[in-house]
Amino acid sequence: MAHTSSRRVVALGLLALLLLTGSAAEPQSVAAQPAPPEAQPLSLDDLGALDALLEEDTEQAVSELDSGAIVDVTALGLILALAVFSFVRKSDRLKVVSLVLSVAYLGFVKASLVSVVDVFGALRWSLPAFQDGQAYYLLVVFTLVSAVLWGRFYCGRICAFGALTQLLDRVVPARFRVEPPAWLERRLVYLKYVVLGVAVLYFLASGDTLVYRYIEPFWMFTLNGNAIMWTLLAILLTATVFVPNLYCRYLCSVGAGLGLLSNLTLFRIKRWDACRTCKLCEKTCEWGAIDGPRILVSECVRCDDCERLYADQDRCPHWLIQKRAAARAAKL
Repeated sequence: MAHTSSRRVVALGLLALLLLTGSAAEPQSVAAQPAPPEAQPLSLDDLGALDALLEEDTEQAVSELDSGAIVDVTALGLILALAVFSFVRKSDRLKVVSLVLSVAYLGFVKASLVSVVDVFGALRWSLPAFQDGQAYYLLVVFTLVSAVLWGRFYCGRICAFGALTQLLDRVVPARFRVEPPAWLERRLVYLKYVVLGVAVLYFLASGDTLVYRYIEPFWMFTLNGNAIMWTLLAILLTATVFVPNLYCRYLCSVGAGLGLLSNLTLFRIKRWDACRTCKLCEKTCEWGAIDGPRILVSECVRCDDCERLYADQDRCPHWLIQKRAAARAAKL
C-alpha cells in the first residue's frame, strides 16, 4: 500500500513538472496575444486599390528600365555614328575622337565589348532578353553588319581594347617598334584562329565560360582580376609597346571570327595598277594586312592609313605617274 501511494505521488509530481515546463516554454508574446480575428474577404474597392498599386510599381520599374536603356542605346548609337562618319570622311582627327570615346565609354564606363563569351552564348542559344540588352544587340548587330560591309571595322574603330592599343601606338616612339619578319608574320596571324577553336571546343566540352578571362584582356575595364590575370595583362601591354596591336593581330578570338566573316566583305579597298610594284602602303600598314598588291581582308581593320595615302597626290605613285604623264603631254 505504501508503494502504491508513493508511486501516485511520483506520478502526480511528474505531471505537475511537465505542466510547469510547458507553460514556461511558451513565448510570452504568443501567450499574451489575443486570438486573431477571422480574415475578412477583400472588397472590390480593396482589390482595385491593390491592382492600381501594383500597376504603378510596374510602370515605375519599366520607366526606369526604359530610361536607362534609352541612355545606353543613344550613347552607343552616337559613338557608332561618329566612327562611321570619320571612316567615310577619312578624317584622322575624328577617328582619334571616336577611339577615345570607345575607350572611355564602351571600355571603362560600360565594359561593353564583343567577346568570345558571345560566341559561347550563340552556340547554346543563351542570349540576353531583348528588353534587358538593347544596347548589347545594337552593338552585336552593328559588328556583324559592318563586317559584311567593310570587314573588321569593329576591330579598328569600335573595340575599346583595340582603340586603347591604337592610341598607345600613337604615343610610343617609332624607334621602339619591332616588326616580325614577313615569314613569321604570315604564320602568327593563324594563331588567333587556334585560340578561337580551342576556346570553342573547351566550352562545348565543359560548359565553362570563364576561360575567356585567360584569352581576352577585356576584363581589364572592370578592374576585376586576380594576380595571374594582371600579370598576363602587364606582359601583353608591354609587348604591345614594341609590336603594335599585337593582341588584335595574333591572339584575338573575336578578330578571328570577324576575319572569317570578312571574306564576305562587299566594299573592299581599291587598288591601283601601281600597287603591283609600290610598297609604300605595305610598309605603312601596322596591321600586316597588305601583301604586295593584295589586301588581306581577314587582317584589315579599315584603319584608313593606306586609303589616305591613295588620296595623297603628292605621295601615291598612282597620282605621281598621272602628273608626269600630264606634264609630258602639255609639253608636246
